[in-house]
Amino acid sequence: MIRRILNGTVFYQFMRLAQYPEVLHAIFTRIGGTSSGAFHSLNVGHLVGDQPTAVQANLELVFRTLGIKPEQVVTARQVHGAHVAVVGAAEQRTVVPATDSLISSEQGVALLLRFADCLPLMLYDPLRQVVGLVHVGWRGIIAGVVVNTLAALRHEFGCNTHNLVAALGPAIGPCCYEVGPELVTSIEQVLGNEGGLLLTQPNGTVHFNLAAAVRWQLEYAGVQQIEESGLCTSCHTDEFFSHRAEKGYTGRFAAVLALQMPRTHHMVIPLEPA
Repeated sequence: MIRRILNGTVFYQFMRLAQYPEVLHAIFTRIGGTSSGAFHSLNVGHLVGDQPTAVQANLELVFRTLGIKPEQVVTARQVHGAHVAVVGAAEQRTVVPATDSLISSEQGVALLLRFADCLPLMLYDPLRQVVGLVHVGWRGIIAGVVVNTLAALRHEFGCNTHNLVAALGPAIGPCCYEVGPELVTSIEQVLGNEGGLLLTQPNGTVHFNLAAAVRWQLEYAGVQQIEESGLCTSCHTDEFFSHRAEKGYTGRFAAVLALQMPRTHHMVIPLEPA
């Protein structure tokens, strides 16, 4: 990934997606906003207890950083489910109910979702000119949000999974993601005994590799171009909100993905690779 700073706001971009100038994308951190306390500082979550005025100011900062307007944005009420919404101009400036995956083929439609340990999955088909932004946690994996998104891309836009570029953003890593017996059973029922997904620790506990599970589902479906951030949100609360590390009282960082209009391409200044 590429770590960037613009006017004090820190965000990350993927090397693979950065090769396509028509794709505007960013994984924001918690750095550079106006919120205080547990929500310091770029919290974009309206439902976590932060001041609404601070959240709105933070969202406006995100939009300015990327050179987009609020009326371009489509977001969703995330419920850790598997529903996929096809969105376009008609859904701009709306919140799609009970949805964890947004896909679009329309230029100028900016997809935005919120995260704090779950995995931001970005998908792009350069042939069909389609983007998808997915909120993936263990519940979503079990419910089938990744599988459903790939199916929707095929059905709605004729996408071939072999052409897709997939980017897996920062999420809680296997180093920190201890899970209980019931979750282990659920994961095994959906993903089988695929190696490297459930890791037994020396003390007998089991940790879940969320990114590896997403990657396995993508590869099983035929996706070949995959980039992983390798960043654990729970280990890096200096840069990311983490629901687990901060015991449920924290903010949400933003992920944004769009097919941008040619005339609105927004140049950013790279700081350092990450």
